[in-house]
Amino acid sequence: MIALVVVLVAAAGFAVHHFWTGRAQPVSVPEVVRSAAPEEAAGSSAAGQEPDTGPSVPAPAGASAAGGTNGAAGASGAGIVVDVSGKVRSPGIHRLPAGSRVADALRAAGGIRPGVDPTGINRARLLTDGEQVVVGVPAAPGGIGSGGSAGSDGTGAGTGAAAAGPIGLNTATAEQLDTLPGVGPVLAQHIIDYRTEHGGFRSVDELREVNGIGDRRFSDLQNLVRP
Repeated sequence: MIALVVVLVAAAGFAVHHFWTGRAQPVSVPEVVRSAAPEEAAGSSAAGQEPDTGPSVPAPAGASAAGGTNGAAGASGAGIVVDVSGKVRSPGIHRLPAGSRVADALRAAGGIRPGVDPTGINRARLLTDGEQVVVGVPAAPGGIGSGGSAGSDGTGAGTGAAAAGPIGLNTATAEQLDTLPGVGPVLAQHIIDYRTEHGGFRSVDELREVNGIGDRRFSDLQNLVRP
């Protein structure tokens, strides 16, 4: 009997323990973790504690180079220099703001001379630094045309005028001389007066002695004329 009582007590204790451990237990609500406010993040950055934003992504290889190029372009983009020649009132070198167009170059050169046909001149074209704008001079076949722009080396005007052959200084009329780049009616008359006074031109180099022709204008004309 004693043994049976002990077994029953043990079985009852095991049943109570099993019931107690298997009872329903309340579940606590998870704690909400609040994200740091912008002011706190700024404060931590100011204190030298940078938030972890994950692995850093390197910038593209061309980004810094592009930025440097744009910065250099902005620094050097203050203006451009163009050579306006041909039948304009003030041919020569003119400095213009970056982004100027052919119309701006013609305006800087005093405009096209009266009687010159402006057909074929693209006045809306953007200019580049170092180019030449030639007005009223015939271009060579396949060239840019009257009023167009020669290359940056400025050889377009000479090529266009040379298409018809060099002009004879001793036989040309004032109208023919007027077609040369940078030569207007006044300078054409000076050339005629010189050849009349000196009995004609013996060489192209004598053109330097004509009133109104300097070194730069002579360099533009020397390949376009002959004695």
